[in-house]
Amino acid sequence: MTRTLYFDCSADMKALYESTEGMADILPSLELRLGDPDPSELPGLLSGYTGVLNGHTRMSAELLDACPDVKVVVFLGTGVASYVDMEAAAARGIAVHGIAGYGNRTIAEHSLALMLAGVRGVARLDREMRAGTWRPDSGFELEGKTLGIVGLGGVGRTMAKLGAALGMKVIAWNRSGVPSDLPCTARKLHDLLAEADVVSLHVSLTNETAGILDARRLALLKPSTILVNTARGGLVDEAALVSTLQEGRIAHAALDTFAEEPLTPDHPLTKLNNVTLTSHAGFMTREAATRLLQSAYELTTEALAKT
Repeated sequence: MTRTLYFDCSADMKALYESTEGMADILPSLELRLGDPDPSELPGLLSGYTGVLNGHTRMSAELLDACPDVKVVVFLGTGVASYVDMEAAAARGIAVHGIAGYGNRTIAEHSLALMLAGVRGVARLDREMRAGTWRPDSGFELEGKTLGIVGLGGVGRTMAKLGAALGMKVIAWNRSGVPSDLPCTARKLHDLLAEADVVSLHVSLTNETAGILDARRLALLKPSTILVNTARGGLVDEAALVSTLQEGRIAHAALDTFAEEPLTPDHPLTKLNNVTLTSHAGFMTREAATRLLQSAYELTTEALAKT
């Protein structure tokens, strides 16, 4: 008998699933465990489960050794190698899968929301009004401005189309080239950074892309630039970004992902007015969550049938 456990499900996700049409056939077959388990709890928690759904928990070689029943791990998203020791899993005969594409539209729309918030200072104006300050401020129109997209996977492709729909000039850098069917023009990375009014990051985090926006490349951005990151915090040298923002060398950073999560309340980014922060929420819509769980459950079921 196979059993599958989603072992770090949040209460918000559980409520979302339970209220969503089409989940009734899946949830009775999938066990949910709420909250983030302590690493010491995991071996006992995963005992007896051949399939596990992992939302955001690191699974080391030592943990996989301590969970001999596990045959399939499905990570609920992309970037699975950042959370699961892939080499150790392969050595132990554990099949590991990620889920791609489920949130392309959702994450691109969140990127668009952050771009607009950064351009118009929405979060700062809201804070000021709540504190009793009425101070209308200027921004700029997006039509005719240049949107630079770094990475043209599913999210980046969608973002390119959204930018073009707003009348922006869209330029892009992509490691495997820029497809001809997109409304954007290829640029070298350093040229894109120097030219764009808005830079939006959509590249996956790998050994090659970690710290791709380091101090040297951040220095290429114009003082008026808005930087948007809904991809991975590790793409940006966070200390260099803080310095760049503190010194006013770019206008704004709108960030959904961070080097370490959750972001601590005393982090330097939380002290800056030229920053908009969201809690790695770009993927969180009812539609994306439904696609994610359905895909994960189907993938787990299929993979377990082959073991």
